[in-house]
Amino acid sequence: MKALRPEDPARVGRYELLGRLGEGGMGSVYLARSPEGRPVAVKVVLPELAEEAPFRRRFRREVEAAQRVGGRWTARVLDGDTDAEMPWVATEYVAGPSLHELVAGEGGGPLPPGSLPALAHALSRALADIHAAGLIHRDLKPSNILVTPDGPRVIDFGIARAVEAVTVTLTSTGAVIGSPGFMSPEQCRGETLTPASDIFSLGSVLAFAATGRNPFGSSGTGVHTLMLRIVQGEKDLGGVPQPARRIIEACLTQAPAGRPTPAALREMTAEGDIWGDDDAPPARRPDWLPAALTARLAAQAARPAGLDTAPVPPAGLTTAPVPPAGGVCPPTA
Repeated sequence: MKALRPEDPARVGRYELLGRLGEGGMGSVYLARSPEGRPVAVKVVLPELAEEAPFRRRFRREVEAAQRVGGRWTARVLDGDTDAEMPWVATEYVAGPSLHELVAGEGGGPLPPGSLPALAHALSRALADIHAAGLIHRDLKPSNILVTPDGPRVIDFGIARAVEAVTVTLTSTGAVIGSPGFMSPEQCRGETLTPASDIFSLGSVLAFAATGRNPFGSSGTGVHTLMLRIVQGEKDLGGVPQPARRIIEACLTQAPAGRPTPAALREMTAEGDIWGDDDAPPARRPDWLPAALTARLAAQAARPAGLDTAPVPPAGLTTAPVPPAGGVCPPTA
């Protein structure tokens, strides 16, 4: 987390901002504190987008739909004001690194084979919840999946759809709808998307978790080359262990109709079903990750947003800007 900048607001809605968690093509994400003293993540959209009426209309619909998504496998959408001068949305703060940081960051590496079925199973449940609310994620990637001892949590679901109505604005701000290395073929071609697009992205995410690299190219591969390889099905799954490889290959089927549904994926990943009933309170299952990694994640969760060891002060107290701190990967903007 980084300190607030002079141009950042001190408050958004009823939330006091504590520091910057990240920024991207849609706006900035802040760590904030609710009046009850709880940490939340607040995303404030770019001024350029806020000026576009089509964006506001779409953003309003997407936020309303996102609020219907359950919170077991996603970061719940708690609040928002799509009519504010600068539209914003507040979500549950998840104290954990992203899958990208966990795998590609310092001291990281691919997840062990035994963790992959549990990851795939939990993410299939997350997509089922998102799709049941009438949403398509559109930008499922490792940095949009946070990892905790209780399991993975998906963030930023559905919000990317709001920018599709403002292509001119996106071009001027340099934003991209979706992340090239994790797009589906139909997304690369600019076609109408169905929930099956998220399944393809899930396949690329699982391949990354298993190998530490994108199946369609490295970080130095050009965007157009990545997209061409995705469209042509030129994937590299070398080093992916079974049974994860069978699951990934099914997800990366070129034709959307040939990909498994979230329900089918749940059956395919039955060996990873260590989580229990979706309707039951989540119970910590540290055995989905190696013990050392679980201990690391638990230590991070005990220090929300890198705020050293000090507890979050009660609401209403004046605090200085929070100094930069590492160790927690935020939601992406």
